Amino acid sequence: MQVVLHTNYGDITLAMHTETAPKTVENFLQYARDGFYENTLFHRVIDNFMVQGGGFEPGMSQKDTRGTIENEAKTAQPNRTGTVAMARTPDPHSASSQFFINVNDNHFLDFQNETPNGFGYCVFAEVVEGMDVVNNIKGVKTSTAGFHADVPVEDVVIKSVTVQENA
Repeated sequence: MQVVLHTNYGDITLAMHTETAPKTVENFLQYARDGFYENTLFHRVIDNFMVQGGGFEPGMSQKDTRGTIENEAKTAQPNRTGTVAMARTPDPHSASSQFFINVNDNHFLDFQNETPNGFGYCVFAEVVEGMDVVNNIKGVKTSTAGFHADVPVEDVVIKSVTVQENA
């Protein structure tokens, strides 16, 4: 199964990791099918680290989400360049809609142990087309917006999302 993020920078195609992160994939797919990600931003961009999206609309207005999900980082793939993981707060089981694309091998984000500091970030997909788009996004100029840091100066928008059920 694949999901295409149609952004104002181009398309990014993600292959879902249904075997290693099934609950996380289903959560992401539900948000995608519901149209939740349409007109949301890549709101946090840090070159040599990651680009994060899936929770804010233009103007940095945060969207309401469904409940949080169980962290499946223990069985997930490692956080390497081009993989997609769930963003969360310091609570290991606090992920909801926000995700990030790793633009570097970020193995310090991998599962280490079942402690708040060791739980890691669950990889649930990987970029199979459009890494050039991700690389263009990672290089945008950023600033602060309110108490948010690393916010692109010009909006990077997920215009729509296509779920390819048979891909």
